[in-house]
Amino acid sequence: MNEDLERPDAANAKASFGFADVAGETKQGLVNEVFAKVARRYDLMNDLMSGGLHRLWKSELLAWLAPPKSAVSYALLDVAGGTGDVALRFVRDAGKGASAVVCDISAEMIEVGRARGEKEADRLSFVRGNAEALPFAKASFDAYTIAFGMRNLTQFEAALAEAFRVLKPGGRFLCLEFSSVEVPVLDRLYDAYSFGAIPILGGLVTGDSASYRYLVESIRRFPDQKTFMGLIENAGFERARYRNLTGGIAAIHSAWRL
Repeated sequence: MNEDLERPDAANAKASFGFADVAGETKQGLVNEVFAKVARRYDLMNDLMSGGLHRLWKSELLAWLAPPKSAVSYALLDVAGGTGDVALRFVRDAGKGASAVVCDISAEMIEVGRARGEKEADRLSFVRGNAEALPFAKASFDAYTIAFGMRNLTQFEAALAEAFRVLKPGGRFLCLEFSSVEVPVLDRLYDAYSFGAIPILGGLVTGDSASYRYLVESIRRFPDQKTFMGLIENAGFERARYRNLTGGIAAIHSAWRL
């Protein structure tokens, strides 16, 4: 792991890596190994695991963001978005004044994203960096998005504080993440599918079932909707709210830096 991308206080933190509890200094390296292995087939696996639903959820994320198409300048920071899926959708649909920066700690994921976004290189850039210590100045961005990346971080509070710091006053925070299913029966079906089918599917497609077992376990360890909303508010954001998607399998959290 690149030492420059570690948080200085990571060694003092405790974190979960799936169902295992690990030292904070250890988790980032373990997560990096997961995404180094799955980067090439990450988007394909998302399609297979969700039956394509992740595409609809990301469309809902950007629809809720609704950046002004007539803005002379509108800058998005997409964190942990290495393959560029959200940022590419954003620059293709937003107005000509819109630009996006993808910040991801995984060099392998960024490599995939740069290749995908080559045609949009004038408005889309990629930076390797840690979500908990972003390499950007205060008040640099109009919007911050993170899709299916928050649960892989070591310290949610640190990442939320950094999101608040780099947003301009009036800036928007949006987080799309797997969440807690709130529909009876669906919760049991989803558990059975997640633990039974996804690691097997990951093994068949990528040859790495262990990484997908971790990803499933990380979903279960992530705070529920209301708990995570509380963390967002504690970071200083206002007008925090969330929308459930597909019965709570995923949720979008929205808040403002006012």
